[in-house]
Formats: sequence, structure tokens, C-alpha cells
Amino acid sequence: MPASTKTKAAAAKPASTKPAAAKPAAAKPVAAKPAAAKPAAAKPAAVATRPATKHAPGPTTTGPVTLLVSTIKGAYQVKSNADRTSWTLSDPKHFGHEIYHYVADPRDAKRKIQLVAAKTGHLGPTIYRSLDGGKTFAESTQPPRFPAKKGEKRSVQKTFWLTPGHATEPGVWYCGCDPAGLFRSTDNGDTWESVEGWNASKKVAAYLTSAGPSPGGLFLHSLIISADNPRHMYLSISAAGTFESNDAGKNWTPLNSGVAMDFAPPKTDGTEYEVGHDPHCMIQSAIMPERLYQQNHCGIYRLTRPEKTWTRIGNNMPKEIGDIGFPIAVHPRNPDMIWVVPMDGTSVWPRTSVSGKPAVFRSKNAGDSWQRLDKGLPKKGWLTIYRQALANDAHNKVGLYFGTTSGELFASADEGSSWTSIAQHLPRILAVEVQ
Repeated sequence: MPASTKTKAAAAKPASTKPAAAKPAAAKPVAAKPAAAKPAAAKPAAVATRPATKHAPGPTTTGPVTLLVSTIKGAYQVKSNADRTSWTLSDPKHFGHEIYHYVADPRDAKRKIQLVAAKTGHLGPTIYRSLDGGKTFAESTQPPRFPAKKGEKRSVQKTFWLTPGHATEPGVWYCGCDPAGLFRSTDNGDTWESVEGWNASKKVAAYLTSAGPSPGGLFLHSLIISADNPRHMYLSISAAGTFESNDAGKNWTPLNSGVAMDFAPPKTDGTEYEVGHDPHCMIQSAIMPERLYQQNHCGIYRLTRPEKTWTRIGNNMPKEIGDIGFPIAVHPRNPDMIWVVPMDGTSVWPRTSVSGKPAVFRSKNAGDSWQRLDKGLPKKGWLTIYRQALANDAHNKVGLYFGTTSGELFASADEGSSWTSIAQHLPRILAVEVQ
């Protein structure tokens, strides 16, 4: 039996099961203007004119939660008891390898099918797959690779992002890589083929070339297969922008109107840049597929299709906090409730908790106003949370989970109102997913 570490969560206190509104300290109301310390509902300008979004109810889960944690030195499973008050940490899997994304297939009721995007010391970038819930893994027989072409020396440097295909397409997975490559598998990740509508497109190549180099590479991430149409796809690239396809990846168009590019000089003709933006993470509401959110290098944005211009909802964040960060999450049954983790975006871009005071911010009205949530988080700390390192479950009272580059994992069983450290001293955490 592998050794395990068990932690007892502070959330076991009875008060943690009460609604956040009953615990004023757990959710500190913050209006868009920091000087007015009033509840979000007291902000009339944006809130009063925006009714709650109408939507069908979504699924609710119960029972224990398993977190799939990716780190710079291996992958871990962190399992809770039924009421999410205690957690057990597994021994590492793929120990010593850089694990960028560890994902279970939501189309598989028992979550036996699991894929891992890894960069190994000897094999290089590859995919591992498990068919027994992560007990054993085997490398893909044909990992993602660009087709050999005369005069072209492009090679995959990292397998970075994994997305299961549409619910109507069992066995289909997508992988985003660095440099910005897109690959598809139809056999649960055993073999991968190039999506040539992206990888071989001269139009896409021109977009990427005009965007210029990115300090960390051109990562293809935030792959979304729209819940209402398997042929409708979105993806983002740091730093080139967001793109969409309506024909299963054969053709792509930029989707960046309204998004700021503060790091670039204004165009002389006064028009927007079509590409070159730096989206950090883009998500889609599970029950309202037309609703997208984006945490960008230059703010927080909302888009409700068929609109084509993003709205900067980060302007409603407190000015002393700003709207810079990496991850963003949306409630599984309420498309208007979202969470972000702001980070210091001042001139030197330290990418740590603003003023050394870690906090999560929640909006219940699609970004029109925000609440600061920091109960249980360190009073002082300079934390960094990467784009893939914030996740949520689908319990009646939604659980939230995030990991830090300093190797600590935090959990909330009350939609962010209070937090508990459930694992410490891990390698740098790159991603967190709920199994």
C-alpha cells in the first residue's frame, strides 16, 4: 500500500455548512468603487439594469471528491471523505516528470479513463493514459507530433492542455501544445493526429507570426468543445489571442474584439488589434454554452454569444486590487457566478497576491460586482496560482480548490466563503482538476 498523508480540514466546523450570508466575516462585500464598502446589491448602476440570467438547472454531485493535481515533479490524487472535511494525499505518480495537465474523462461515469500531459526527462513531451482510474498508466503509442514536411522543423516542446471531446463523441480527446499546436485522438489518447485545419493553415500561421514571440512560449490552452455543438470550438494562445471554429477545427477566426492590449502601442489608425492578445484562461458555462469568461493579461472579460465583443467586467473590481490574474472558474449551475484569484499586475508584474494578502474574489452577477473572500487564507503571503490551478466540483454547495507554486493546496466547501489548507510541501503546482 502506498504511503499517504491525511489532513483534517477546518471546514468540519458546523458553521461552515451555513450559507455565506450568515457569516459576515467569510464574505467581505466589495463594491466596484473601493471607497463604498457596501454589499454588491447596493451598487445600482450595473446591477439594477441586469436581471439574473435564466437557465435550466444543471447536475449536482454528492459524496467524496478526488482532486487530480499536476506538479513540476509528478502527479498526485487528493481524496476527501463524504462531507469534504478531511483529505488524503497519495504518493506521486510519474514522479520526477513535469506534469502539465491530469484529467479524468467526465463521459466515463466511473472516471476510469484518465490522461496525463507530461514532459519526461528522456522521452520528451508525451501523453500517458490510464483505463483503471489512475492505478496504472501506459504511454500513448503515438503521442502528439507535427507531421514531417519538407523545409519545416517544427516539433512539440510541451503537451500542455487536455480536453475531452463532446458528450456525443466517446473516445475523442484534444491536446494543446507548445508551440501552438492542436491534436486530436479518437481512441482515448492512444494515438494522436494533427488537426491540420489549425496546424497547417497559412492563415493561422500568419496570425501567430504577427503576434510575435511570447516569453514562455506559444501555449495553446483553454480548449473548449461547446456543449451544444461538437463542431463549435474555442481555443486561446498566450500570446496570440482567442480563436473559434464552427466546423470542427477546419477553419478559425480571431475572437478578440474588446480585449485590451496594454503592452502594445495604439494602432495609428485607431482600430483594434485583431491578434496578439494574451488570454490566460478562458472558460464556458456548462449549462449556458453561449456564456464565456476570460481572465486575460489585461483584465477580466465576459462574452455572451452571439456577441462578438468582450466586455471588461474587471473594471468593476476594486481599483486597489485590479483585474490581473491567471485562473477563472464558473459555477456549474449558475452562469452568473464566477471566481478569480487576483495577482499583482504592477509595472514589474510580480504575479503574486496583491499587497501580500491572498484572496479569492467572487461575483454573483456575471462580473457587475465582486466580493473579497479570504477567510482561512494566510494573512500574509505572496502566492502565485497558475491558469490551470483553480477548479470546482458540482456539489450542492460548490467546492473550490486551488494550488500554488509554493506547493500548497487550498479547499473551500462553501463556494469560497472560507478556506482550508489540505496539502502542503508539494512540488510547484501547475494544474488542479476535479476527477
